[in-house]
Amino acid sequence: MPDKTSPLRRRFLGTAAISIAAAELALTGLARAQSGPKQSASVAGAATSNASFRTIKQINAGALNIGYAESGPHTGPVVILLHGWPYDIHSFADVAPLLTAAGYRVIVPHLRGYGTTRFLSANTPRNGQQSVVAVDIIALMDALKIQTAIITGFDWGARTACIIAALWPERCKALVSVSGYLIGNQEAGKHPLPPTAEHNWWYQFYFATERGQEGYDKNRYDFAKLIWQTASPKWNFDATTFDRSAASLDNPDHVSVVIHNYRWRLGLAAGEPQYDDLEKRLATSPVITVPTITLEGDANGAPHPEPASYRDKFSGKYAQRTIAGGIGHNLPQEAPKAFSDAVIEVASY
Repeated sequence: MPDKTSPLRRRFLGTAAISIAAAELALTGLARAQSGPKQSASVAGAATSNASFRTIKQINAGALNIGYAESGPHTGPVVILLHGWPYDIHSFADVAPLLTAAGYRVIVPHLRGYGTTRFLSANTPRNGQQSVVAVDIIALMDALKIQTAIITGFDWGARTACIIAALWPERCKALVSVSGYLIGNQEAGKHPLPPTAEHNWWYQFYFATERGQEGYDKNRYDFAKLIWQTASPKWNFDATTFDRSAASLDNPDHVSVVIHNYRWRLGLAAGEPQYDDLEKRLATSPVITVPTITLEGDANGAPHPEPASYRDKFSGKYAQRTIAGGIGHNLPQEAPKAFSDAVIEVASY
């Protein structure tokens, strides 16, 4: 993993990016819009800002010491916001104030391998299989004494939210999932897709090689920027916005967790035996019974299923929304009002 002289770390020196070791983050320019075209009021309410979470808390939970942002009244209904790859908690920097203003207690954790989240033991496998990330969030809820919450997310975060809703519905009051039902299984991953679809997953094949692991480690900043650009082709994010989140990838476990995640999906890396039963349950594509809203951007450049393909995976009260205005994969950050509105709506189901 990179040391203090790594190219990634040098790139952040002298910038306003987050120091991974820091527990305090500056709150910068909440109302200052980033450069690029503004979204319409009906979509996002305002252009995305360069706001940061003021304070990052730390708590031991399961195998991790988890870094998380928290805002809103302690007695308010809880919303957990889960980010994806290669993003971080700042995907929700403009969502959190909207939910806090509506009276919610908002929890935004760094997933394993991101930001200030650390493994408690050097001997714990740097596992990225899908079920273990959900187990992390259940452990976080237990540590914070949160019995139930509205669970939301995109990318890895949406998959994790879906898994919690499917396996622990008693802990999930309602679900907001970008790109719908994302629970996978290794068996399905063994079967080839049409060439165009395979082309969209190029980085999975790259990560399957030692060259890919070394290349991602050495070039994770530029790699992440490429993913941001292709996944959200109409989002004109600025350097400050990107640097703020990319700093979270300078985590000592990041590369190991990411590489394991994608190799596990293809059946090229084993999971941990204690999660086998959970994966067997997930391999059946369990139906989600909790109230759900699924969201999709009209310009999502990342591989994603069509909404009609997962409609029958939700048996509770359900709505699907396609957010217009050139909204890509990082929907919470590109359309924060649309995302927060979905959270508030699903809470009323």
